[in-house]
Amino acid sequence: MPGLAWADEEAAVELQSVTVTARLSEEEAKEVPFSVSVLSGEDLEAQRLVTLEDALRQTPGVDVNSSGGASDANIRIRGVGSLYQVNAEDGSVVIHMDSVPLSGRDASLSTLDVERVEILKGPQGTLFGRNSEAGAINIRSRRPTREREGYLRVEGGQQGQQLEEAAVGGALSETLMARLAVRNSGSDNPVDNDRTGDPVTYQRDLAFRGSLLWEIAPATSSFLSVQHQEMNGQIPQIVLMPYGDHPSVDVSRSSVDDNEKTLDIQSLEIQHDLANSRITSVTSYSQSDLSIDKVYGRKVMQALYGYGIEYPASDVSDKNTFNQDLRWSSLPESPVFWVMGVNVTRSKRTLDSIDHLNDKAQDRRFDTHSDAVYGEVTYPLGDAFKVTGGWRHTWDRKRYGATYRDSSGHRTSDSRRLSDNYDTGRVAVSYALNPATNVYGVLSRGYKSGGFNDYATQAADSEPYRAAIVNTAELGFKSESEDGRFDLSGALFFNSVADDHLLGYEIATMATQAVNADTESLGAELQGTWRVGGGLSLSGGLSYIDATITSDATGVQGGDVESGNRVPDVPRWSGLLNASYQRALDDFWGLSAPVLNAHIDYRYNGSRPADPQNHFDLDAYHKIDLHLGLLVGDAEVYLWADNLLDERYDLYGYYLAPGVDIGMPSRDRTLGLGVSYLF
Repeated sequence: MPGLAWADEEAAVELQSVTVTARLSEEEAKEVPFSVSVLSGEDLEAQRLVTLEDALRQTPGVDVNSSGGASDANIRIRGVGSLYQVNAEDGSVVIHMDSVPLSGRDASLSTLDVERVEILKGPQGTLFGRNSEAGAINIRSRRPTREREGYLRVEGGQQGQQLEEAAVGGALSETLMARLAVRNSGSDNPVDNDRTGDPVTYQRDLAFRGSLLWEIAPATSSFLSVQHQEMNGQIPQIVLMPYGDHPSVDVSRSSVDDNEKTLDIQSLEIQHDLANSRITSVTSYSQSDLSIDKVYGRKVMQALYGYGIEYPASDVSDKNTFNQDLRWSSLPESPVFWVMGVNVTRSKRTLDSIDHLNDKAQDRRFDTHSDAVYGEVTYPLGDAFKVTGGWRHTWDRKRYGATYRDSSGHRTSDSRRLSDNYDTGRVAVSYALNPATNVYGVLSRGYKSGGFNDYATQAADSEPYRAAIVNTAELGFKSESEDGRFDLSGALFFNSVADDHLLGYEIATMATQAVNADTESLGAELQGTWRVGGGLSLSGGLSYIDATITSDATGVQGGDVESGNRVPDVPRWSGLLNASYQRALDDFWGLSAPVLNAHIDYRYNGSRPADPQNHFDLDAYHKIDLHLGLLVGDAEVYLWADNLLDERYDLYGYYLAPGVDIGMPSRDRTLGLGVSYLF
């Protein structure tokens, strides 16, 4: 928990370097030959980032388009990502939760008891596999230790916001350690229902994780983790713009209260150290179930067609994924870094959709078999130079089957297959200017595999869509002071993407299909931390991205896309500044050795296009969050403020017809109170 152990600034304390597992083995962040942004567990808790999506929105250079549902996030890094996702697997960023691969659509993942979130920028196909053409998110939970430890946290605030969280861990025996964490949270939906005057739903989120660490022998250990998350009342929102002071929809259906997504993750990691190397096996199984009702409300339908009816639809989906990763690698801090491995993935997914207005239905089935071999090595050439080479070869086999029912009750069936073999990788050179500063250059290739359209309503829609390929160049530096009090890193980058994806729509036949378009993005970023002293620490980041579409695309839903248009949701400028301050106070009110604990976070996001056609822009916004607490021993009482400037901004926007734009607004200013205790 952040801030519960206040250190005397006059004491001579040398801070440790940031350690990451961005290449599947522990190493200092400044030794990794590409850009990595790290959010610690303390950062997540101090900034009240309770989901991965919240954390990503606080990271310059990372953009998330989401309409408020539990499974509809589209993540872009440095301007690279699907222009319009045509499939639940059509993401450009893969998420790894304790080495378990998840879809970018799982950005609603809870940050419960997380040690750190690593955001790996640039293609990561070498070690993280397919669909990581823009980057990867590597999440590491807090692991059990021998020390008995834990924490409690309770929060409450405006608009029904509440959170209760606890974790406890320690040794069960000489060789067995365990940890258990649980979080229950909820809030009112930020959009009201005109019919009732109340929020459309009350959003609830329950998550827990149990883990066991067994030291089988001095050189052998196993880590077992079981995680479950239930998300209720999170619905994709279709809100007519402009929102006004009180964003609302006009819907009568109450079934959206039953919208639910569950996510279960089980993994077993076994490590065995040899004399100069390590063997690691990670076996995992994940399952997600989704049931959502979505409604075009009366106001939207009135604006579109001139008559106020509701347009309800439902989706029911489940996905089961087995993954086995077996790798052989160097030990941490070895002079030569290397890793090689094999990966096997088996995935089954269903998606059943009902159009209640037109009485149509589709039952779809997606099967994926993916096998890969991979390796990467970083070899020193003398005292200063290092060269890196990485390569992965992947075999994908996909099958699709569907049954379509039209309004007359007639059913048609469809079956398709897709095979693809491809290579991804990177080469890099790094040079140590001095013990504190490294410079590097890297060329990398990423791949987003082809597949089948989630929106197919007839056999003509389900032709396989092509894979997207990205080639990236990056030049950067990383510097860290000897005492760990100051670090600064920066990068220049260029991305060229061929055949990224859009949704095509033919009005006459109502057919949908994937349409391809090329994109390019170039930019620069800077991030750093300065532990000033006297209880003050500063950190922040700045990103500039110029992302454009470089080919025409016709027949796209919403109108044709022209070369030269900007990539949607990507602002040219974005930035973040965090300040934290701790100061010992004189005793008062009988409190012994109280400490002031303050955090303020400022986020800037520039204006960005709402869609690939660039029909309109989403406004720039400034967001300030505040944490003001009083520490006494291991306890803290604090006030929090979210969106202190009360500046409502857009989470996404979309053009439906001339004069009819929809979007999803953020929450306005909310205040609350929290209590935490570390034991």
